[in-house]
Amino acid sequence: MKTFVADYVYPVCADPIKNGIVVVDDGGKILSVSDPQSSDPPPADAQHLRGVIVPGFVNTHCHTELSHLKDKVKPGGGLVSFIQDVQSFRNSEKEAVIAAAEKADQEMIANGIVACADTSNSNISLGIKQNSKLHYHTFVEIFGFLPENADGLFEKALALAEEFKPQSVSITAHAPYSVSKELFKLIKKYSDSGENLLSIHNQECEDENKFYRYKLGGFIDMYKHFGINIDYFRPQARNSLQSIIPLLTNRQKILLVHNTCTNLKDIYFIKRFDRKINWCFCPNANMYIEKRLPKIDLFVNQGLNITLGTDSLASNAKLCILSEMRTLQENIPSLSFGTLLQWGTRNGAEFMGIDDRFGTIEEGKTPGLNLLTGLEGGKITAATSVSKLI
Repeated sequence: MKTFVADYVYPVCADPIKNGIVVVDDGGKILSVSDPQSSDPPPADAQHLRGVIVPGFVNTHCHTELSHLKDKVKPGGGLVSFIQDVQSFRNSEKEAVIAAAEKADQEMIANGIVACADTSNSNISLGIKQNSKLHYHTFVEIFGFLPENADGLFEKALALAEEFKPQSVSITAHAPYSVSKELFKLIKKYSDSGENLLSIHNQECEDENKFYRYKLGGFIDMYKHFGINIDYFRPQARNSLQSIIPLLTNRQKILLVHNTCTNLKDIYFIKRFDRKINWCFCPNANMYIEKRLPKIDLFVNQGLNITLGTDSLASNAKLCILSEMRTLQENIPSLSFGTLLQWGTRNGAEFMGIDDRFGTIEEGKTPGLNLLTGLEGGKITAATSVSKLI
């Protein structure tokens, strides 16, 4: 057994405990969480720590197979330019891609992440995930905006998902602008028939909404760049999110990722439908690509379920949930540490369906434990750092 005593313990499922005591077994299972007023004194070999003990972090959006693109894509160019740059580097040497993904896996562990929802377009991360200490869920992501290709692309996604089993895996659409209505329908039919968690990139830039509303903007040039004929597509006279919501299943949890240009009308529109929507923010990637953040206050005021992700190293300097929390804290000082912590732990675990093990410090769970130091006045600062305890 190990006993940790810290200035505060944040179970997330309960109020913070001053001078809290956490006891774990050799496997990391929580044996007890208590305050000094209602428990026996800690044993002589207890580790007394200055700082705050929190659960391991849950990263609900990452692309480990893009880790080799770190520092290769120029920041601030906007989403369309970013997509074109990423595609230009896609055919890198396999050994380099695997080595970078392995390093990314270790980086997440060192930064206190215990679970990761990872997006994949190939099987290149399969071996890494099989041997990792992290819990992974893999989203096999489908691209395909031409209706005639829908059946073939879906069959390829099914085959790739089979390669990842028995690991946790599901099939999902990439984004509204990259998936045809026919392909969305195939994914919905599949999702209606069994368990299939969904994660979709959503409204990362204004051009996405312009494309769906008026068939204008940067995506027109992007399709030309890739040689894709989109003559068949007709403008929908409404934003991309409003256009695809009717095409999504009501039987699965859905994670909408980025949401940089989502507005209140979009949120009200969604509320008219019976859909299990969660919202993931990747603030560092938003700043890297578009130099802006989503309207976070809008989502908070609507009481929506929010999680955090890192996106890939193609659009981020590090894979660290604390870093994402810090960016939000710096830009939105009104956010409390408790709120940010819940986004980075419990909410993500609940979305991934792993909250029986992760997300909160509770007896019987194995959530991992992190020590945060450098908090000031209950706020995350530039000095705040994370160290992994178990």
